[in-house]
Amino acid sequence: MTQASEPRLTKLPFVIADIVLLGLACLILWRSEAPMTAWTVFFCTASVALGAVLCVAPFLLEYRAATKLAEADRLSKAVLQIENIEIISRQINHATANWQAAHEQANKAVDASREIAESIAAEARSFGDFLKKANEAEKNNLRLEVDKLRRAESEWLQILVRILDHIFALNQAAVRSGQTSLVKQLSQFQNACRDIARRVGLVPFVALPGEPYDPKTHQLADSKVVPAAAAVVAETVATGYGFQGQLVRLALVTLQTSPSEGVVRQERPHSSEAETEFAAAPVDEFTQLVPERLESSPLAVAHDPLNAGQEELRS
Repeated sequence: MTQASEPRLTKLPFVIADIVLLGLACLILWRSEAPMTAWTVFFCTASVALGAVLCVAPFLLEYRAATKLAEADRLSKAVLQIENIEIISRQINHATANWQAAHEQANKAVDASREIAESIAAEARSFGDFLKKANEAEKNNLRLEVDKLRRAESEWLQILVRILDHIFALNQAAVRSGQTSLVKQLSQFQNACRDIARRVGLVPFVALPGEPYDPKTHQLADSKVVPAAAAVVAETVATGYGFQGQLVRLALVTLQTSPSEGVVRQERPHSSEAETEFAAAPVDEFTQLVPERLESSPLAVAHDPLNAGQEELRS
């Protein structure tokens, strides 16, 4: 497309002028007389030289025009490249501006996320403190409720033990009276009451006459008296109790004074399984499982077992 649009220089006038000049030189040579004069030689040489110049001139002009055209083409290409570079530069500037805007937005997003994280951490700390306070308050409330339940449990356990002591005292009085029908009725009543108490975990137990004395489940009226190793129980004065598998109070017993007393004395009739349940259990179960709340309660073994047993029987 560039060569098709290039201007073309017509060489015909230059060729005609060259032919005319060469014809003029030939005419001068033909018309001149020998020897030729200086002017004849000058004009003949000038005609030939001028014809040669006119013959070469169109080619020189065409070469110069082609050179200028090539320079113009290169210049236009350079201008296009410069324009492309400017376009690329504008695109780079636009991309840089967009990147800067994106960087600013990213910084804002990072700052916002940092603020959100700090607020979430603060809320988490405040919520943790609130939960801690709530847990402490709940624990305090539960402690109070547990203390109330323990006090209530101790109270009703004490009441139930005293009721069973009253029933045991009535049964012993009936046995001493010798009335068979009364003994039978009170024994059934006592067994029924003990079965009811056993449902809530309170199990009374007594020492059977002739049973070996065990200081871990039995106690004497006088705590200063040390029984012999082969001492034998003569009678149960006050019932022992276990609550939910834990020893609450030892059975208050008396010892036999002679070996024949254990032979004459016979087993008390109408004894229930509840009376022998704790007596048949392992001794370590009574000593190792006594809880602190029962040790400090009025139902625990007193320092003066005789007074404790007599007060419970009198009540």
